[in-house]
Amino acid sequence: MKKTVKKVLALGLSLIMVLSLAACGSKGSDEPAQTQETQETQEEQAPAEPAAEETEPAAEEEAAGGDLSASITLWTYPIGNWGDSATVESLIASFNAAYPGVTVTVEYLDYTNGDDQVNTAIEGGQAPDIVMEGPERLVANWGARGLMVDLSDLFATEAGGEIYESVEKACKGSDGKYYEYPLCMVAHCMAINQTMFEAADAMQYIDAENHTWTTDDFFKAVQAVYDSGQQNVGAIYCSGQGGDQGTRAIINNLYSSTFTNADHTAYTANTPENIKALEALYAQDGINFDASINGGEEITLFRNGTLAMAFCWNAAQQTNSDNAPAGQTNNGDTILPMLFPSDDGKTELCGGIWGFGIFDNGDQAKIDAAKAFIDFICNDPGQVKESVKASTYFPVRPTLTGIYDGTEIADTMNTFSAYFMPSMGDYYQVVPGWAEARTEWWNMLQRIGTGGDVATEVETFDTNANAAISAAN
Repeated sequence: MKKTVKKVLALGLSLIMVLSLAACGSKGSDEPAQTQETQETQEEQAPAEPAAEETEPAAEEEAAGGDLSASITLWTYPIGNWGDSATVESLIASFNAAYPGVTVTVEYLDYTNGDDQVNTAIEGGQAPDIVMEGPERLVANWGARGLMVDLSDLFATEAGGEIYESVEKACKGSDGKYYEYPLCMVAHCMAINQTMFEAADAMQYIDAENHTWTTDDFFKAVQAVYDSGQQNVGAIYCSGQGGDQGTRAIINNLYSSTFTNADHTAYTANTPENIKALEALYAQDGINFDASINGGEEITLFRNGTLAMAFCWNAAQQTNSDNAPAGQTNNGDTILPMLFPSDDGKTELCGGIWGFGIFDNGDQAKIDAAKAFIDFICNDPGQVKESVKASTYFPVRPTLTGIYDGTEIADTMNTFSAYFMPSMGDYYQVVPGWAEARTEWWNMLQRIGTGGDVATEVETFDTNANAAISAAN
C-alpha cells in the first residue's frame, strides 16, 4: 500500500590531503575568516646594492603587468565569499596592484537565474570574459560547445603541475583541451541535529567520532527520531536541481550503486541497488519526498528545526554563522556533519571543484588579461591562500597547507580535511547532457513521491538522460 506523500513545511530560503580524488555548493546551491599567510622567495642581493633589494619586487610586478591594458568582466557564482562584493573587491585590488592596466568589472550570479543570464549573454554576443564555476558548466557545457579558451598553458606552469590529478582530469574536455583552471574544492556531505538524535536515543546508531554509520543503522536512527515525535526527519527535496548532489549521494551510497559509468559516457542510475534505496527511503517513516523545496530550502528547514537532518551540507554550511553560532541550529541545537550511510563501509561523496574559465570573445588583449587574472588569483604565492580562503573550501594543490590556521574555523576545517575530503568519489558531473540529466533526476523523484512505480521511473530517467548524451554528441 503506497503511503501518502508528506510535505514538509515550505519556508523561505537559504580535504587536506586527499588520498584519491575525482570530484549544496556554496550556500544553498549544488554547486560555497581572514588571516594572511604568505612567503616570498627573493634572490640574494649583493651588499653593495641595498637599493636594488627594495625596488626589485616592485619592478618585477610592473614588468609582469605593465604591458597589459584591458577591461574585462568577471561573472561569479556564489562560491563561498566569492559571492560577496567586499571580499571580491579586495581580491581584485590585490590583482590591480600587480596589473594596474587591467580593469575588472564583476557581475554576481546565483543558482536560480545565473545560467539564464550567461546563456542570454552568449546568445547576444556579450558573454563575460571570465566565469567562476565548476566543470559541469565550464567544461561539459560551454567548453563542449566550443565557446571557451583553452587554458593548457596555465596547467603547464609549475603551480599547474601540482594540481591533484583527478581534479586536473575534471577540467579537461573530451577534445583534450582545458576549459577550467581550478582554485578550490569540497566534499559534500550530510548533517544531523545531534540534540534531537540524543533526545531520541538515536546516537547509539552513529559512530560520532568518525562521522559514519551503516545503512541499517541509518534507518534505525531515522525510525527512532520519528518515534520520538519528530515527524519530518529528512526530506528528499525535488522542486528543482538545487542541491541535487545530496539526493544522488544518499541514494547511490545506501546500497553501493552508481550514477554514471567510470568513463562518464552513460548514466547508470537504473540498477537494482538504486531501486532498492529509493523504495526503502519512500517506505521509511520520517523520510518524505518533497516537491516544494530544493537543497537550499532544505538547509533552512534543517536550521530552524523543522527537519532533523540535511542531505545538502558541506564545510561552508558547518561554518556558517549568519543566524546562529557556527555548528548550531537557529535555536542552539548541535549540528553534527556526517558521511552518507553505506552498506559496505565506504562512502563516496559528491565533490565540488570551482575555478575559472574564459569565454573566447575574439579579443586577444582581453584573453591575455583574463589569463593574467586567473594566474594571479590561483598561483601567485602571496595571493593564492587568500583566494582559496575566500571560497571557504579547500585548495586543489597538496602543497597549499595551513589555509585556515589561526582562524575561528580552523578546527572545523581540519575535521573536514581528516574525515570528509578523503571520501570524495568520482567527479561524474562532466557527462554530456548533464543539464538535461539533472532535470530528469528531480522530475523522477517527483513522480516517485506521488506514487510512481520506482523501477519504472528509474528506467525512464536512464532512458531520457542517455538520450541527452546522444543529442549532445
